[in-house]
Amino acid sequence: MSKHEEKISSTDHDDTQPITNYRGIKAMPFIIGNETFEKLGAIGTLANLLVYLTTVFNMKNITAATMLSIFDGTSNLAPLLGAFLSDTFFGRYKTLGFASVASFLGMIVLALTAAINKLHPQRCLEKMGKNCEGPSAWQLAFLFSSFGFLVVGAGGIRPCNLAFGVDQFDPKTESGQRGINSFFNWYYFTFTFAVMVSVTGIVYIQANMSWAIGLGIPACLMLMSCVLFFWGSKMYVKVKPEGSPLTSVAQVLVAAIRKRRLELTWGNDNTPKLFNYMHPDSINSKLPYTSQFGFLDKSAIEMPEDKINPNGTPTNPWRLCTAQQVEEVKCVVRVIPIWASAIIYHAALLQQRTYCILQAMQADRSLGSRFKVPPGSYTVITMLTLTLWIPIYDRIVVPALRRITGKEGGLTLLQRMGIGIVLSILTTIVSALVEERRRETALTKPTLGLSPKGYPISSMSALWLIPQLMLTGLSEGFNSIGQIEFYYKQFPENMRSIGGSFFFLAAALSSFLSGFLISTVHHITKGSKSGDWLAEDLNEAKLDYYYYFIGGLGALNFIYFLVCAKWYRYKGNAESKLELSSMESDKSEKHFV
Repeated sequence: MSKHEEKISSTDHDDTQPITNYRGIKAMPFIIGNETFEKLGAIGTLANLLVYLTTVFNMKNITAATMLSIFDGTSNLAPLLGAFLSDTFFGRYKTLGFASVASFLGMIVLALTAAINKLHPQRCLEKMGKNCEGPSAWQLAFLFSSFGFLVVGAGGIRPCNLAFGVDQFDPKTESGQRGINSFFNWYYFTFTFAVMVSVTGIVYIQANMSWAIGLGIPACLMLMSCVLFFWGSKMYVKVKPEGSPLTSVAQVLVAAIRKRRLELTWGNDNTPKLFNYMHPDSINSKLPYTSQFGFLDKSAIEMPEDKINPNGTPTNPWRLCTAQQVEEVKCVVRVIPIWASAIIYHAALLQQRTYCILQAMQADRSLGSRFKVPPGSYTVITMLTLTLWIPIYDRIVVPALRRITGKEGGLTLLQRMGIGIVLSILTTIVSALVEERRRETALTKPTLGLSPKGYPISSMSALWLIPQLMLTGLSEGFNSIGQIEFYYKQFPENMRSIGGSFFFLAAALSSFLSGFLISTVHHITKGSKSGDWLAEDLNEAKLDYYYYFIGGLGALNFIYFLVCAKWYRYKGNAESKLELSSMESDKSEKHFV
């Protein structure tokens, strides 16, 4: 395959176009190596950050959880800006290079906060977590500067790393398509490998040996990632930025507003008469007319004053757009209500990255007589479940469902996403039941000493946390993977990097929402008769009530999702039927399986 990738065929290329020298598989050791070390560094830094903030920086649980929610939200919001800057100005190679260096600097600064005593508060030795010295303003400033570098790194790496790897293969050749599929497999393998190593080995070093070493190792791994990335620079295909596809969206909106007073004229085929032109070099598939969002159709009404260039394009695209442009914008607008349901969905799972770890800190983490599992390592259960479920679903569940439903994918994308939302609701219910048992055990039976923050440890085994973490993995297997595929298939082809950023945008807003809910519930309940639901000592808190509250929001979100799914029409299907119906035709099936 590598020989074929190194020289591109002259087919489909004229003499005036430069020949792209695809290195294909030869560039993969540098890119896959960069991906592996980058993920090892990033996940190794972030997996145990809640414990670091509460034990080394002496932050309260509420403060640390809220801070991490804001940090996660900003890190997931940044890729939208990163995708725009990459597509419009810098290209993926420069964006990835700059972001990799920024991530390395962020990890170095964070490691320094652990290695240098003056950069973090003195260790809290008081029992019950009282009278502990908090971080000073300049210590927080130094900590926040590391977060800032990490956010910049996430903003460039997340939207570009996968697409940059795909750029190295020629999609017009069979060997190039096989190489792309192979790259996807290796990409997700390295992600799984990085999670396994980070939440076990690196987290164990952080919890039992030294925070300085435990945070220094990810920084060294990120340095290796940068070295590998720049080492292969001469081999990479570096696609030049072609401008943001969001410009086309803005043109349709502006033109529709300008022509809002015009009336559509209809043809004999019950479709409006619109300016129908499609550029011959467009990578987007031709879309049929759909009746939803008819207001946008006015942007393609051709007026006498609208001038057309010799090549068929409008002279002023801010006054006249094509029917194809309008349909592409409709695709984006249709996705938004479905996308909005992901915000509350992610909020339910985010609790497993914060309060589940706090539950583990006040539960019996012993395995045998000598070994204790670090609190942050329990999240590996989620990834293990997801890793095991994907091949089971692909090889066993899908064929079985295919025979029942007649659909190629067994379930439609929105049906998969709906199942994931239901599983997230079950996750919160199980989490509440487990927390109720943990607290009751701590209050009625002898405890097992004190947690790192000085609170009594329940004698309930932390292994009881496994069911909720497994449900989290199953939920992600249905909804999160379904979301990514949904955005990939439903966005126009030239907007797929923007579509990929939509997943991170939903996660970002979910993180902000989670932080807001934590702060609001804490302030409302701390003066109530039932007591603070989110008290520092979980034995005095009512964390199970909070889980039920999140589950209730999830139930309302599921009803909203069902309404949006019934209304949704798939890209490229002019006569789309209700999504959740089981009677789709074979023709419409290919658009969403």
